[in-house]
Amino acid sequence: MTNFKKAKVGLIALSVACALAAGPVAAAPEKGPHASPEQVKAMETWSYTLAVQAATYAAPLVAMYNLRSTVAVGPKPKALPNTIWRMEDISTPKLAAESGYVSPNLDVIYGFGFADLGAEPVILTAPDSGGRYYMIEIVDMYTNAFAYPAGGPSGYKGGKFALVGPGWKGELPADVKRIDAPTRWIELQPRVNVKGEADLAGAKKVMQGVTLQTLSEYKGGAAPKPVNYNYEVPRMEPGVATSHMQFDDPLQFWSIFSAALNENPPPASQIEAVLPQFKYLGIELGKQWKPEHVNPLILAQMKKAAQGIGPMALGTMPLAGTLKNGWVIPPANTGFGGADYLSRLDVAVFGLTANTATQAIYYSGVLDGNNQPMTGAKKYTMTLQPPMAYAKPVPPGFWSVTMYDKLTSYTAPNPINRYHLADYDNLKKNADGSITIYMQTTSPGADKESNWLPTPKGPFYLIFRNYAPDASVSEGLKDRATFQGPPGVMPVSAK
Repeated sequence: MTNFKKAKVGLIALSVACALAAGPVAAAPEKGPHASPEQVKAMETWSYTLAVQAATYAAPLVAMYNLRSTVAVGPKPKALPNTIWRMEDISTPKLAAESGYVSPNLDVIYGFGFADLGAEPVILTAPDSGGRYYMIEIVDMYTNAFAYPAGGPSGYKGGKFALVGPGWKGELPADVKRIDAPTRWIELQPRVNVKGEADLAGAKKVMQGVTLQTLSEYKGGAAPKPVNYNYEVPRMEPGVATSHMQFDDPLQFWSIFSAALNENPPPASQIEAVLPQFKYLGIELGKQWKPEHVNPLILAQMKKAAQGIGPMALGTMPLAGTLKNGWVIPPANTGFGGADYLSRLDVAVFGLTANTATQAIYYSGVLDGNNQPMTGAKKYTMTLQPPMAYAKPVPPGFWSVTMYDKLTSYTAPNPINRYHLADYDNLKKNADGSITIYMQTTSPGADKESNWLPTPKGPFYLIFRNYAPDASVSEGLKDRATFQGPPGVMPVSAK
């Protein structure tokens, strides 16, 4: 065969292979050259790796879409857009499951609210807490916590703030402080410290002071006409946190990503550098993705990637963070992953809407001190030795350790309804000033029960939190190689 003929055959084969990758197989001619088995295999391999990267990028946006459906715009909304849903009590397992919020904090009562800034700004009123610890986290649809009107370095005096969406032009009242949001939809999450049931009324009073109004309402006018949100409802595996993205049909992951992406475009730099590669998956900004428009060969890889992105996020946590003594030391960019898509993914799946390190630091106890999975079939202890530099709060901040059921990512029911222990609890100290926490399904004995953190019967994990950390702690995270986190949780004996 001449070189010309070889080149011609090669070009024909290449064009057919590209056609296979770009459109349905049915569009290929019945006769003539087809992609070779080697080419098909190469396309499968490449499209799967691309789908994994796309799912890594997409998952935080999908997780926020799912949370918005649960809280604001789904079949049974907790609080309509531009209002706050306030949890009436501490996050019991029942309340955590109702909110769909994974790894909830037990030291606070929560508020959740999604604001739609498409029509006009929304005015946030934050109260003066009188020195009680509280915060208001504001998160964009990519899970970046871009503003804290209250809490930590922002203080606890409160104020009035105008939350302004992309592209809005207009005048704001003189008595509000402007906060520009990166995306049309944002989530607000106030948290107010509560030291048990007896302290609940005081915490709820602060929470009631956190309010939202549209700009029109704030200025004394009529509220804008309600928007008819016709969003696709996520169909998920029941009893599993929605951020784990276990869809009944994994392809719904991609249709939701496409819709949320078009409604909440990312920064211009990502539009230019990241999104163009997703065209091979049929995903383009400004167009709604539909499975029937994607080659079945590629669609199969997209389904596989979407199905595995939740477990993959949990498995890659030691890459985004650093595993020491069974605890994942979080990256310094936690809460604002930006273009660090792996860190952003892992936070979205494991602890959706996690805070920035200047506001709160979470250490995730995924293994025991021997790097083995933890289970209620064993007994464990954890001994906290002063000075605990990894948990150095600035008053009125605090530290706590909370127990979670690994199967649900919610708090675990137990006979004494205790889900966490905190530095403000009546914890019994050892002679040397250290504190030993006992983790098991049954009581360790009356003399140790003040320090007992009950476990579920099956697998579990822990989160150690430092709220309002000293600047030395958040700065230390920038060098995780030398950073020393919590001590290992050590098994005592099998039951």
